[in-house]
Amino acid sequence: MATAPEVDTVDRAIVTRRSIRAFLDTPVPRETIEEILSVASRAPSGTNAQPWRVYVLAGDAKVRLCTDVLAAYDDPERDTKYHEEYPYYPREWVNPYLARRRKVGWDLYGLLQIGKEDKSRMHAQHARNFQFFDAPVGMIFTIDRIMEQGSWLDYGMFLQSIMVAARARGLDTCPQAAFTQFHSVIRAHLRMTEDEMVVCGMALGYANPDAAENQLMTEREPVDGFARFLS
Repeated sequence: MATAPEVDTVDRAIVTRRSIRAFLDTPVPRETIEEILSVASRAPSGTNAQPWRVYVLAGDAKVRLCTDVLAAYDDPERDTKYHEEYPYYPREWVNPYLARRRKVGWDLYGLLQIGKEDKSRMHAQHARNFQFFDAPVGMIFTIDRIMEQGSWLDYGMFLQSIMVAARARGLDTCPQAAFTQFHSVIRAHLRMTEDEMVVCGMALGYANPDAAENQLMTEREPVDGFARFLS
């Protein structure tokens, strides 16, 4: 049985994980990144398939990718030229999911003092995704197209393991589905094979404690709101 200090350490790494949207430029050693990925690779996967593939970007490689993805994002014909390859979000939002989505969006914009009609600032804030929110490390995750839903569930456990392992080392992250629309741009940069599909991106680094957006604390449904105990 786990001791109290072990429980506290694991629980703290999980509950302090947040999606950070402003990072310091403090470098993250490659050895630390490799440690995090090694720990996360212990995530379970059906028949030990381990469906994940990771591209770690820093320095000039990250700058070049960000520059081209930002250009694609600002393209007036973006929605006809660039398409996500899988539907991350539902095509039609219903409650309670719609209410939760709206709340987190307006809470973030409230911290940044972005008004509901300020489309240009909303566009600029969303563009921050494609700079990995200034994190020194950006990661792109891909999966083989042959894999089915079960492997995508496994992938989620791998991503969560990365984020928790990062928190245990005093680092922060932001998982980013926004990158999926620009698969074609990313594929060219990373020389991905035709068999690979972009799952998401992730920023990794040290949170900027002075950034207003990093004060965002999202709410969670209490256990009795989503769990049923039967006996």
